[in-house]
Amino acid sequence: MITRVWHGRTSLSDSDRYLQFLLTKGTEDYKKVKGNLSVRVWRKVEHDVAHFYTVTEWDSIDSIKKFAGEQFDKAVYYPEDQGTLLEFEEHVVHYESFQI
Repeated sequence: MITRVWHGRTSLSDSDRYLQFLLTKGTEDYKKVKGNLSVRVWRKVEHDVAHFYTVTEWDSIDSIKKFAGEQFDKAVYYPEDQGTLLEFEEHVVHYESFQI
């Protein structure tokens, strides 16, 4: 199993609105791909910013490529991210994950 982790930051004032976006439209494409096993959204408020993580589990790199393309380690962004995210991290992180 492969776990894919994306990270983004918003201002605290945009945090609730962005969370709603991630819980709906911002993660729906993941769930449409065969081979996606789970989608989770994490939020951590720190001072005046909110950190967001989308943590997805996949059955293979090939399944991730169906979502992200051949350069599967690049982050995928949406028009709604413009003007909300404080920066656009270029890459995501992938981990081998093991269920016990």
